[in-house]
Amino acid sequence: MRFSRISGFAAIGFAITIVGGNLIMAPAGLPLAGAEMAEVDAFFAEHGDLVGLVSGFLPAAWVLATLFGAGAVAALWTSERKRGEAWSLVGFAGLIMQNITFTGVIAARLALARTAPHDTTATTGLWALHDALLTLNGTFLATALLGLSVAGLRAQFIRPWHGGLGFLAAALQFTSASLASLVIKEESPLGLIGLTGWLIWVVWIVLYGIRLIRTTAA
Repeated sequence: MRFSRISGFAAIGFAITIVGGNLIMAPAGLPLAGAEMAEVDAFFAEHGDLVGLVSGFLPAAWVLATLFGAGAVAALWTSERKRGEAWSLVGFAGLIMQNITFTGVIAARLALARTAPHDTTATTGLWALHDALLTLNGTFLATALLGLSVAGLRAQFIRPWHGGLGFLAAALQFTSASLASLVIKEESPLGLIGLTGWLIWVVWIVLYGIRLIRTTAA
């Protein structure tokens, strides 16, 4: 199987994994950014096993995201090198940084699941760190979206409307990250900025994966 196809399926697999995890956690009552500590304590005390189960799928998601990024670079690099550009590398760097940052998010959740049933004194600090990392992760999602959208458009690898989706999602994610101190202060409509950008990001990466599957590049 061509590497472009592998990376395309990896993009789709990544999207399925992260959406699936959220479809499990959200109905269970995962608190939103800025939630009250009593709500956070109650959730992690009651659903620690669920948090651990869902967290077990995330390492695979990070590997899939890396495979997608590497495949996108491989498909675009020849064209970029001729123009003396490296937008695809910018996008790949964003993917790697979001993997690292989200590792911190999941580590905070696992720590909360471990401590909340026995001692809630660490909840405030761990949840604040969780919210901050989750919101600031928009910076790196925006970097990935921007870099790979520009690279794809410049190489005529993706359609203009697909690139436009990437730019819109990047703008929303970056705005959310820039407003992180307000987003995590308390539950508010500001959280919808990042959520909307995240949903568009999922659609964008699935479409990019489909394009990689269909490409004739090696």
